[in-house]
Amino acid sequence: MARSNPARYARAALCALALSAATLPAAFDAEAQPKPAATKSDTGSLIQKAQDLFDDQRYEESIQTLSAALLRPGTSPENKIEIYRLLAYNYITLGRTEEADGAVRGLLVQKEDFELSKKESPRFRDFFAKARAAWEAEGKPGKEEGGGAKAPPPVSIKHTPAVQVEPNAIVKIEGTIADPTTSVTEVQLFFRTSGAEKFASKPLVYAMGSFRGQLPQNVVKPPLVEYYLLAVDAKGLPLASRGDADTPVRIGVREPQDDSIFASPWFWIPVGVVVVGGVIATAIIATSGDDDPTRRDPEPGTPRSTVVIGVGE
Repeated sequence: MARSNPARYARAALCALALSAATLPAAFDAEAQPKPAATKSDTGSLIQKAQDLFDDQRYEESIQTLSAALLRPGTSPENKIEIYRLLAYNYITLGRTEEADGAVRGLLVQKEDFELSKKESPRFRDFFAKARAAWEAEGKPGKEEGGGAKAPPPVSIKHTPAVQVEPNAIVKIEGTIADPTTSVTEVQLFFRTSGAEKFASKPLVYAMGSFRGQLPQNVVKPPLVEYYLLAVDAKGLPLASRGDADTPVRIGVREPQDDSIFASPWFWIPVGVVVVGGVIATAIIATSGDDDPTRRDPEPGTPRSTVVIGVGE
């Protein structure tokens, strides 16, 4: 029968201990690393998402998704037609007739001979017919003399977000808008705490090409607050955005500070080492004695010797 080798067990135990101690900081660092940003959805998937939201009677969320799709670079005329149609349906359903009229006009600029299916609700068909008549009576605004659609105004938003803030901090939202044709009439702020399903909204103060306001303090909570900006025209149609409902601007919000030593992950590393070391030491004692065939139990009444191993000294 082979005798056990205490030195071999000790070397194996020390290697396991060193490996555990080395991997603990790496684990903490991995948790601290930011997660990669989500990939942007293409326009087609946004339109489908907006249709699903409309079918679920979530009209405001459908409008937000369609606004994001409309402002995506490279959106095709066919997709714009579908976006304007769904925008009109949402606005008509909500009773927002001015915005609905603007959406129908935007559609007609893209496709002048557009007609709704006869299977559509008379409510939608009647509104489209009325909006078309008014648009034609005004000389088809938005169309070039040759019949093509006029290029949209080159509107852009300049805004630099904060990187990280404290919980419940006052977060100012400020910036400027480049608007050569002065088409922008309002700048809207959409916001939510990270993880919330819906964006709330409010108008910002806008004048002379500048806007200002702040996020509500009650949404500035760890780990993130999300928001985006939308510049709209007199009909409420989007002209430019900074972020959108699908890819909002994100600001990190610090966790509340805890001064307790137990809150630090580094406190637990030596504790873990001591615990692991104690287990290993116990294993060494147990294995070094039980496998020794020459070991004899003491005579009855003879006191046993006690071995004390200090760990972490």
